[in-house]
Amino acid sequence: MDAEYLARPGHRAKRGLMPDCQLYLISPLDVSGNFPERLERALAAGPVAAFQFRVKDIDQHEAARLAHPLREICAARDVAFIVNDSVSLAKRLNADGIHLGQSDGSVRDAREVLGGGSQIGVTCHASRHLAMEAGEQGADYVAFGAFFDSATKASEHRPDPELLAWWSRLFEIPCVAIGGITPENCSALIEAGADFLAVSAAVWNPGPGADEAGAVKAFAQSLA
Repeated sequence: MDAEYLARPGHRAKRGLMPDCQLYLISPLDVSGNFPERLERALAAGPVAAFQFRVKDIDQHEAARLAHPLREICAARDVAFIVNDSVSLAKRLNADGIHLGQSDGSVRDAREVLGGGSQIGVTCHASRHLAMEAGEQGADYVAFGAFFDSATKASEHRPDPELLAWWSRLFEIPCVAIGGITPENCSALIEAGADFLAVSAAVWNPGPGADEAGAVKAFAQSLA
């Protein structure tokens, strides 16, 4: 994987490659049925930097079966394919990276298994300490949230956008904002310095009369 995938977007924007803040899609828990077609429509609708494969309560063989076509779709569009939680699944799929929760093991251990080219992100909730610790261990990005009420994952953490501004002022490692983000409420996070907006429900369940392509287009307008 090219290290530029999840490099701080502002560095790429200066070269005319990407906007200052980019979209990071997270899958719904159910990626069966026609989801590969839905993913293709979403990625065709506007620029997306990364896609996180996030499924729960299924064995690794089934997860790998579901992930393979999605991995190919992302590769065809130069979108980073990130696996949630499971280092072993990320290695099996030759994924571009892994996203670790606080209980999913250390960055150093994941790096040892996946190699230096893998992109490793860490959930840091609303904690400056956890983010600095992740950075010291060699994380490629840190994720803060949930900034808003989320229909995807409950969270007791509610950081202020100032956390993004503080991180962006002091550190080169990109930061991801997550949690209940929509095209309507994302402007404060972009202005504060988020390098990526991680979204799920707003794209895969955008409401009556809308679909994933329309949702990605709406985010693209907000990010432009």
